[in-house]
Amino acid sequence: MRGGAASVTGRRRAARRSVRRPVNRRFVRRLATRRPVRRLAAERPVRRLIAQGALRRLVARGAIGRVATRHSRGLRALSVRARRRLLALAAVCLALAGVFQFWFRDSELVDVDHVTVSGLSTREAPRLRAALAATARSMTTLHLDRERLERAVEAYPVVRALELSPDFPHGLHIQVIEHHPAAMAVTDEARVPVARDGTLLRGVPVEGRTPTVTVERALRGERLEDPAALRALRVAGGAPAAIRRRIESVERRKSDGLVVPLRDGPEVIFGDAVRVRAKWIAAARVLADKAAAGASYIDVRLPGRPAAGGLPAETVTPVAPAGSPTYSTPDGGAAADPGAPGTGSPPPSTTTASPDAAAAPLTEPAEPAPVPGTAPGTVTPGQAPAAPTTGGTAADGAASPLP
Repeated sequence: MRGGAASVTGRRRAARRSVRRPVNRRFVRRLATRRPVRRLAAERPVRRLIAQGALRRLVARGAIGRVATRHSRGLRALSVRARRRLLALAAVCLALAGVFQFWFRDSELVDVDHVTVSGLSTREAPRLRAALAATARSMTTLHLDRERLERAVEAYPVVRALELSPDFPHGLHIQVIEHHPAAMAVTDEARVPVARDGTLLRGVPVEGRTPTVTVERALRGERLEDPAALRALRVAGGAPAAIRRRIESVERRKSDGLVVPLRDGPEVIFGDAVRVRAKWIAAARVLADKAAAGASYIDVRLPGRPAAGGLPAETVTPVAPAGSPTYSTPDGGAAADPGAPGTGSPPPSTTTASPDAAAAPLTEPAEPAPVPGTAPGTVTPGQAPAAPTTGGTAADGAASPLP
């Protein structure tokens, strides 16, 4: 019985599976007429969350809420009309960029016609202006070639840099930054002005006084190569304009290092070429101080503690040594011991003690005889006080030992 019942139940289940459900033709028609929507890559994580059943839990907890809905709506594809507008706008921008790059910026509409050059102060200024103007007129205000302008003036070492300022549509202003001679490099063969960065300025006229720097190597190429001379050049180039005119040279000494002698002034001891600006500021402060007038040198090796040396010594009034007796003077001051060496008073007279006095040594000095008309205990100006009486004979004011 049990086996027959089981077979009947299995047949019923198979029959139910084989029976086809009626098809909803209205739903099928909707699917056929509906436009397919392309799924974006950003929606794939959402679909994965839905498949895993985690999206419902996040929505229930309030972690996503309306944000997920707005995000999914914003990821929908744009309309065909919007796409066409974006493509047209991109094509117009590309066309304008091509016209500007390949035609307009090099056209005659923006040619450079007016060139002004400033910043030149050397004798070769007319040649430099002509070279820069001729090169600039072959350019446009929208397409300036700085390298061509620098090559046009590379034969003039006085030019350090160029600053270009275009004035649309036909103007151009060129500011020339020059090298100024910081010192004169001196060798056994020649004297060549040199800039602070070591550039040799051959042919550049030097106006006024310039400090000299001794160079041991030959001057070759466009730059100074001697390391010791470069350090001295750094010190000379960092000096303020008011002090630079007073610098005679920059010397190198074994004991003091770099030393800068000033005309009609002291020597400035630098030591090394480190913290040059701070050392020159310290030297300028000492030079401006009236208390340092007449100094023979200024030591700025420690910029925070500059020192001035070689000042004239002040005259000091001699003071009597401690323990020597003092005497009053008519002007109320104190006079030193007349018997002390170096004074203008005559030495005390020699006193010979009697035989009786030699037996008992005296411990107190005898007072001098008072002058008539004066009170006892005072010393009259011009009168030498009596020497203390001791046993024996004092030859030079010093007490002799008793026999």
